[in-house]
Amino acid sequence: MPEAIAAVKDAAHFSPIQRKPRFLSEQPSPHFLCFRPVKGRIRVPGDKSISHRSIMFGALAVGETRVTGLLEGEDVMATAAAMRAMGATIEKQDEEWRIHGVGVGGLLQPQSALDMGNSGTSTRLLMGLLAGHPISASFVGDASLSKRPMGRVIDPLSQMGASFTSSPGGTLPLMMEGANPAIPISYRLPVASAQVKSAVLLAGLNTPGITTVIEPVLTRDHSERMLRGFGAVLEVGEEAGERIIRIHGEADLRPQVIEVPGDPSSAAFFMVAASIIPGSELLIENVGLNPTRAGLVTVLRQMGANITEQNARDVGGEPVADLLVKHAPLKGIDVDPALAPSMIDEFPVLFVAAALAEGRTVTRGLDELRVKESDRIAVMAAALTAAGVRVEETEDGLIIDGTGGEHLRGSKRAIATHLDHRIAMSMAVAGLASKAGVQIDDTAPIRTSFPTFETLLDGLVG
Repeated sequence: MPEAIAAVKDAAHFSPIQRKPRFLSEQPSPHFLCFRPVKGRIRVPGDKSISHRSIMFGALAVGETRVTGLLEGEDVMATAAAMRAMGATIEKQDEEWRIHGVGVGGLLQPQSALDMGNSGTSTRLLMGLLAGHPISASFVGDASLSKRPMGRVIDPLSQMGASFTSSPGGTLPLMMEGANPAIPISYRLPVASAQVKSAVLLAGLNTPGITTVIEPVLTRDHSERMLRGFGAVLEVGEEAGERIIRIHGEADLRPQVIEVPGDPSSAAFFMVAASIIPGSELLIENVGLNPTRAGLVTVLRQMGANITEQNARDVGGEPVADLLVKHAPLKGIDVDPALAPSMIDEFPVLFVAAALAEGRTVTRGLDELRVKESDRIAVMAAALTAAGVRVEETEDGLIIDGTGGEHLRGSKRAIATHLDHRIAMSMAVAGLASKAGVQIDDTAPIRTSFPTFETLLDGLVG
């Protein structure tokens, strides 16, 4: 068994299809790899958000889109399978993915349910995409995804003319009928959500007229950048302090050549690991630093982290750099809630950094974490408490009293990850900074977003 995995004490590993337990280790060494420095050079997989959109937009373009660096996790492959089911040709040749699109308005009726697995991004964006096409579709997902609310997407898409029959609570499984034709709307986002914004913009692609999204709080802007790159007519402005995005319908998308940068959400686990473990020095290559995604780097630096950017460049309209991370003592801070949208997926591992910092870290404005793959506020509170951290759960965040760099106690019982990949990876990092390791009930969900996580982690500390 790889050493890093033993250190994390992975109690049970499940097949992503059959979910049958395969025990990897019942009694790993309780002190194995504690605080061993994280050293070396790595390159994390491609950005998940950009990978999803590369496939979707390529499938709507006329001609061949070519993509390198695509994240090949289960979530992105669910998007690829769905687009194949609606007529696109998607195949990998050597290290390059080639997508032959059908054109906006050219999607075919899927012959079976679209299985989204664990991917909320696939589900919400595809619901938007289909809302502007006169076809029907059934969406299904795994147990975790089937608990996640879809009402925030259903509401605006219904205003555009699509119809939905969902499970109680607006969850999967659900059936939808696209509009024929869809109606352009002006929609103000009630919550900061790039997925809802993107769903409405995608519905607007095949909708006559101009569809408008009003965004009171800036969220990740990959959809806007990439839609423009594919040739959509999209305008972004500001009125009364709000961001206004207008997309012109009946678009004609052109195929592109795309190089996907490394995912900052994946790099986050290694940034934190190198920051909290003495003697660490790690170079993370090719990390996307889109300002709407780089909040964690800002917060870690405010806590005292030693993170420097090297070889800064622009790749396909996205800022990219190599990040050199060295261990540094961290201090607790009050995290600015305004930064939450730019690092919403990174809060679980930030909580781990806070657990090793000196003093108190306070986070607020994280309501969105309640409706992710799990209730990440409650689950991380329970997980860190089990590992010996002083944590107070509030309605919209956590208050964490750090150890000042001292080892965490570790957990004697398996931490419940609730099928959430980011909980599993965050607690793996916590395990490296603990006396007795952290036992995790299931690492299989990690494959949804970061299939090589365990191998990379073992290579750095092994």
